[in-house]
Amino acid sequence: MKIVTAKQMLELERRSADIGLPPEVLMENAGLAVAKGVGEFLGNIIGRSILVLVGPGNNGGDGLVAARHLHDWGAKVHLYLIKRKTQSDKNFALDMERGIAWTDAAGDLDLSIFDEVLSSADMVIDALFGTGKIRPLEGTVKQMLERVSAAKESRPGLNILAIDLPSGLDADTGAADPACLFADLTITLGYPKVGLFKFPGAARLGWLEIADIGIPSGLDEGINTELITSESIRTLLPPRPLDANKGSFGRLLVVAGSINYIGAAYLACEGAMRVGTGLVTLATPKSLQPVLAGKLVETTYIPLPESEPGVINKEAAPLLREQLAGYDAMLLGCGLGQHPATVQFLRELLFDGSPVIPLVVDADGLNILSQIPQWWQMLPGKAVLTPHPGEMSRLVGNPVAEIQKDRLEAALKAAIEWKQTVVLKGAHTVVASSDGQVRISGAANPGLASAGTGDVLSGVIAGLMAQGLSPFDAASCGVYLHAMAGDLVRAEIGDTGMVAGDLLPRLPLAIKRINSSWT
Repeated sequence: MKIVTAKQMLELERRSADIGLPPEVLMENAGLAVAKGVGEFLGNIIGRSILVLVGPGNNGGDGLVAARHLHDWGAKVHLYLIKRKTQSDKNFALDMERGIAWTDAAGDLDLSIFDEVLSSADMVIDALFGTGKIRPLEGTVKQMLERVSAAKESRPGLNILAIDLPSGLDADTGAADPACLFADLTITLGYPKVGLFKFPGAARLGWLEIADIGIPSGLDEGINTELITSESIRTLLPPRPLDANKGSFGRLLVVAGSINYIGAAYLACEGAMRVGTGLVTLATPKSLQPVLAGKLVETTYIPLPESEPGVINKEAAPLLREQLAGYDAMLLGCGLGQHPATVQFLRELLFDGSPVIPLVVDADGLNILSQIPQWWQMLPGKAVLTPHPGEMSRLVGNPVAEIQKDRLEAALKAAIEWKQTVVLKGAHTVVASSDGQVRISGAANPGLASAGTGDVLSGVIAGLMAQGLSPFDAASCGVYLHAMAGDLVRAEIGDTGMVAGDLLPRLPLAIKRINSSWT
């Protein structure tokens, strides 16, 4: 499922018209899809009072079509028109043939009619403005939306649905006007817009649905940003043949852990095993191995020499280089710490002639790289780098606020410059490849904002790489499975108090759910 800018959406609509699907057909499809979405959201709509805010453009036209269908299905619909020219408006005429109630805002200067209709509404449909140029909301529109927000606050049972996106939300940047509504449901049309996955606007969508409005497949070729979905992940998951052995599912070397961060090693290894990796070996400071062995009973070990208890010595680098040829991928960095001896170890391991195997670098591995000028020019082979915004800030030298302002651009620019796959973690995680492809996670789960969840994610990605997935595909699958596991936990216990270990037993369940949805 591609994700588009406002300009790209206009181009897709133009291409549709060129092959015989004019805007009128797309609008009819859009309005019907919205009406069906209302029915599914509300359940029985017979007799339900629905206020439709109708703007001057195509978004308003979508609202008029939806109103017609909702009326025909038994809803009590009231249209409230804002600067809409009704002459020669076919969809408005069809609504009038049905006797649908309507008010023109120009004749309701004190908004008394608006207030009266709003007071009894079960749902407000925002069909004011779509993906066009965003201006500050002011005047009557601002007053109306503020009154809807106030009504929602005093009457939580009032439902708000936005067509395509809440009015006042920028389809490209995610910027949101202060009067922009917080919807319960947003039905975006044709394709999701990139601004729907950027904050602060992303917080105003409620539940997001993507409505098929009939744009033919194939017209979106050349658009390089896509939404990660179950359908796309299902095609990427490693096969599980019946005659397999542990060697069939890859061998992963995890280099992790230090005296202050023992748990990171555990979480990373378990994350890899829970997505089906055949063999996981943990290389960790030798004094930590007995502690971890009592918890990680399925993992094999390479105890590493120490400069002091729980700190890897640089002498561990040649020891590991001799072992690398026996593994299909390596994860480096979880809980390693940044002791000077550890920094020297990482430099020698990565940049002093190590065999080239697929690599995932996370956490302190990234922090150490950020101290090395032009590190990406020396990094051997293909890697997945998994920074959170703070680590990304250190790697690129830009403030966190600047990175968060346009996460997609930050991840893509870094991936191209570093010639590696970049996973910029956070709400709506961005996965960017060195050839300009971008995949975005639709998930935003505050329960995942806790210590150790990133270690689980890096283990999942590395485990999938060990099973043969490309860095970009492994990163995409890992991000999706990690998010789905988080959603499963949230559905069971909520997002307050969720801890990283809760994700581990849900990872196999997430894979099972994706595969079983095929049948």
